[in-house]
Amino acid sequence: MQYLLGVDIGTSGTKSVLFDIEGNTIASSTVEYPMYQPHIGWAEQDPEDWWRATAETIADIIKKSGVNPSDIKGLGLSGQMHGMVLLNKEGQVLRPAIIWCDQRTQAECDQITEIIGKERLIEITANPALTGFTASKVMWVKNHQPDLFNQIDKILLPKDYVRYKLTGVFATEVSDASGTQFLNVPERAWSEEVLGKLGIDINWMPEVYESYEVSGTVNSEAARITGLGEGTPVVGGGGDQAAGAVGNGIVKQGVISSTIGTSGVVFAHMDKVSIDSQGRVHTFCHAVPNKWHVMGVTQGAGLSMQWLRNNFGNMEKELASFMDIDPYQLMDKQAEKAKPGCDGLIYLPYLMGERTPHLDPNAKGVFFGLSAMHGRREMIRSVMEGVVYSLRDCLEIVKDMDVSVTEVRASGGGGRSPLWRQMQADIFNNPIATINSSEGPALGVALLAGVGVGIYKSVEEACDTAIKVVSLQEAIEENVPVYDQYYEIYKDLYHALKDSFKKVASIIG
Repeated sequence: MQYLLGVDIGTSGTKSVLFDIEGNTIASSTVEYPMYQPHIGWAEQDPEDWWRATAETIADIIKKSGVNPSDIKGLGLSGQMHGMVLLNKEGQVLRPAIIWCDQRTQAECDQITEIIGKERLIEITANPALTGFTASKVMWVKNHQPDLFNQIDKILLPKDYVRYKLTGVFATEVSDASGTQFLNVPERAWSEEVLGKLGIDINWMPEVYESYEVSGTVNSEAARITGLGEGTPVVGGGGDQAAGAVGNGIVKQGVISSTIGTSGVVFAHMDKVSIDSQGRVHTFCHAVPNKWHVMGVTQGAGLSMQWLRNNFGNMEKELASFMDIDPYQLMDKQAEKAKPGCDGLIYLPYLMGERTPHLDPNAKGVFFGLSAMHGRREMIRSVMEGVVYSLRDCLEIVKDMDVSVTEVRASGGGGRSPLWRQMQADIFNNPIATINSSEGPALGVALLAGVGVGIYKSVEEACDTAIKVVSLQEAIEENVPVYDQYYEIYKDLYHALKDSFKKVASIIG
């Protein structure tokens, strides 16, 4: 038997999944770790947590499955995008990684825009300077921690630090590198112009591969720790969104994905580069060779539900523990009892600022329209609806770019909720499809590994082999006009509150 391994280094935890070459799940394992917030708007993690979780989950999978490690023919890595890992000449981590949802770097974004020029920056990197991207994080270290900046020898993304620990190789691939703001996205190579003008040594950047290409092999130390066979090929893999898109079969035009994980993403494949001149959505290299993708991002999607559960869901957590189920299932049951639109209760999911379409790190979460008649069920449902309104913001821009939308596939943890899928169908006014696997990024990079080691001839063939649509959820006709009306109010609320968000940010400092 032949097997493929996918490792997804996420924000809340790392999940490793073993697949057969038909895409069937053989075994999986997850290890969680913390995110640190030293100040409001900051977000950091310890890269060693990612590596420990990766090693533990791989070892657990091999033990549980009983497979011979020599039958694992390839490994792919997926990871949270945009994080900054700095190494010195000894390969040691210089500081905690600043991750994707950190919002401290607006001054550095302004600095980058001034140095490169707004139009030129979008022309090269396909995006405006954003607080979430890696470049502004590196510039923050340059401005605020010059002693550490002077010790930098390598700049890596989260999954690529794990790659280094697995293989000893400094490498990345085009989809994740697109989110650094150091890559020339149309040319799929590091931009000497951007790096040079920002004072970043190009030798600090790892070698860039296409996502299916073998970047290195498992070394002896990693083999000892994980149980993998020494010499197991490790392919480029992908940033979590591109990898998840491959795992959902989003490898041709017309089929898009709507993902609700910690963040929320609407993702569409493109055969040619198309860039939103306002920078409201991101254009990146796809994990499919010589293709690109466009995606809109809401920062606080599943994060909003997690926040609600952690702070106000003790009842659900205790009951779920007793019943041995997920507390989110109980929250869904309560939300089902509220009316669509929650009788005017609207939630803005801006817990970590917002990307699409506002590009505003100062934005904050809001409950609007709260009255004495509203209760727990409306609060839960309004959070779920607010997340989908934010995804509709993304979808509308994608459509405005003349990207065709014939099918929407639900993905991520939120995609497993029938209620959240129904909300998407109703608010998008478009059927929502589900596929035969919910493994997303892990499946995507496992399939890329299969292409890299020659099991499949192409990414498209790999997806055709492993991925099938199994259900289609239609919009409920009477819900569509209700949501259309509330969506218009939802859009107005940000603009009404924008100046207040800025004032609050200045007071907080």
